[in-house]
Amino acid sequence: MKIAIDGMGGDNAPQAIIEGVYRALEASADIEIQLFGQQQAMQPYLKDHERLTVINCEEVIEGDDEPVRAVRRKKDASMVKMAEAVKNGEADACVSAGNTGALMAAGLFVVGRIKGIDRPALSTTLPTLDGKGFDMLDLGSNADAKPENLAQYAIMASIYAEQVRNIQNPTVGLLNIGTEDKKGNELTKAAFGLLQEAPINFIGNVEARELLNSAADVVVTDGFTGNMVLKTIEGTADSIFSMLKGAFMASGKTKVAALMMKSNLKEIKTKMDYTEYGGAALFGLKAPVVKAHGSSNANAFASAIRQANIMVKHNVCAKIDSTISKEN
Repeated sequence: MKIAIDGMGGDNAPQAIIEGVYRALEASADIEIQLFGQQQAMQPYLKDHERLTVINCEEVIEGDDEPVRAVRRKKDASMVKMAEAVKNGEADACVSAGNTGALMAAGLFVVGRIKGIDRPALSTTLPTLDGKGFDMLDLGSNADAKPENLAQYAIMASIYAEQVRNIQNPTVGLLNIGTEDKKGNELTKAAFGLLQEAPINFIGNVEARELLNSAADVVVTDGFTGNMVLKTIEGTADSIFSMLKGAFMASGKTKVAALMMKSNLKEIKTKMDYTEYGGAALFGLKAPVVKAHGSSNANAFASAIRQANIMVKHNVCAKIDSTISKEN
C-alpha cells in the first residue's frame, strides 16, 4: 500500500518526519511512502530507498496560517499535495504533524467526507493505568456537536477499536458529569437515547475521573470538552513527572534512589505517553487521514504511519461507510 506524508508539518520537521519515515519503512515491508515537501530543506536527511518517492513542493502551510484559506490558496503546499494524492487514488492514506485545522480542511475539501457523516471527528488512543488505553473523540474538530454527531462518533470509533485495536465488542461510554442515566446537559441527555439505539456496546455515562481507569474502550463527547480533557491529561502527566524529577534531585540520597528507579520511571512515562499509540485519526473521511502530534519525534511519527497502515489493511473507512449507510 502507499502512504502519503507531509514532510514539512510539525515542530521538528523535516528531520524527525523523515527519520520516522525510514523507521516505518524498516518496520513494514508492505508499504511504499510518498514524501511531499521542499526538496532543499529535506535533502540533508534523505537517503535512497526503493520504497520511498520524494515529491518536491514549494509551499508550506505554517502553524499560524488560517486553515481553510491556506488549503485553498496554497495549492502547492506539501499538505495539500499529500491529500490530493489520496483523492486521486495515488495513495491509500496520509499522515501529517502539521496545522491541525488545515489538515481537517484538507481532509474535508480534498479527500472528501463519507456520505451520511455530518461532521468528521478527531480521535486518538489515550493511556490507561492497565496499559490497554481507550479511544476518545471528538478532540477538537468541532467545538459544538449535536446528539446525532455523538452517535456517529460512537459508531465510527467502535469500528476502529474493533478493527485496529483488536478489541472484541468494545464498550462505549458517554462522557458526563455523573453516571446516572438522566445526568448532564441537553446534549448528553439527547445523545444518551441515541447511543442506546445505536449498533454499539453502549454502557452509559462515564465520568472524567475514571477515564484512566479503563472506564470504557471508547468515550464520546463534543470537541470543546474533548480537547480540554486531552490537554488536561497531557498537562497533568507532564506536571507529575516534573514534580517527581524535582523531588528526586533534591538531595544526594534521592538522586541515588532516582538512578535505581530510572528504568521503572521510564516504563511509567512510556505507558502514559499517548504518542506511543500513534496519531489522531480523523474519522468520517473516505480514506485514512492521521494527525501526528505537532512535537512528534521520529518514533511517534513512525507510530502514526503504522496506525494509517493498519487502518488501510482493515478497510476501516469502508466499514464505517457501510455501517453508516445501513443506519441511514
